[in-house]
Amino acid sequence: MLGTVGERPPGPFAGLPVSEIAIFAGLVGVVVGWIDGGGPALVVGAIVCGLGVTEVTAREHFSGFRSHTTLLAALPSAGVLAFYGLVIGAPQQRILLLAPVIPVFVLCFWLLRRSFESARHARVVRPPSS
Repeated sequence: MLGTVGERPPGPFAGLPVSEIAIFAGLVGVVVGWIDGGGPALVVGAIVCGLGVTEVTAREHFSGFRSHTTLLAALPSAGVLAFYGLVIGAPQQRILLLAPVIPVFVLCFWLLRRSFESARHARVVRPPSS
């Protein structure tokens, strides 16, 4: 397994930890929603936390710092699953829900892995900045 190389890539918000704040705020929303028995706080908290996590993992992955291939490939697969379930509906045999999801996951995994390897190579070969 590859470790990290170099320093963590800088955030897009000029040093302000917006993603980390979003993750924390989302977790607070999830906890509040959980205590209240569900509802909007739980849903919004999960969405905000997910957006923060996605930004951090994508930034680290596409800069070659750390691979998050499986997590990033699961996101479009979950979107396909949700679309399939909402538009077509749940089939009698729930295993059929995986029919459109698995090819999307495999393709995304392969493309993301290639992207990470290319970014890792550029990060390792790049001369250190002065």
